[in-house]
Amino acid sequence: MICYAVIDTNVLVSALLSGNDDAATVQVVRRLLCGEIVPVFSKEIVREYREVLCRAKFGFSPDAVDRLISSLETDGIFIEPSASGVTLPDMKDLPFYEVVLEKRKETDAAYLVTGNIKHFPVRTFIVTPRELLDILAGSS
Repeated sequence: MICYAVIDTNVLVSALLSGNDDAATVQVVRRLLCGEIVPVFSKEIVREYREVLCRAKFGFSPDAVDRLISSLETDGIFIEPSASGVTLPDMKDLPFYEVVLEKRKETDAAYLVTGNIKHFPVRTFIVTPRELLDILAGSS
């Protein structure tokens, strides 16, 4: 099964900060980089990745951030989403939601992966990293 995922920035931050290779966020990022999960993004999402991951408080290497984002862009799918008209508790999350909605017009195998489920409407395609791993395990 091909799985497409819009990855919320908090998942990337958590994976990069984690010292636990078994953490769900780390496993999701590993699967992204190995091609098991196809990343889906827009220019707004990439802009947020770069802005957040380059914050001094995280201490991530600029080269590592560039390599990660370049890999996601190279192996992923760029989408220019339609406006949904949806209001979210944190409107900075809207680009992620609109991109997954756009991709789901083509396939049901598209998910928004986030550590902040409460920031989005309750939908079966909005999942935590652990839930995405469970979905992938169930499709094997």
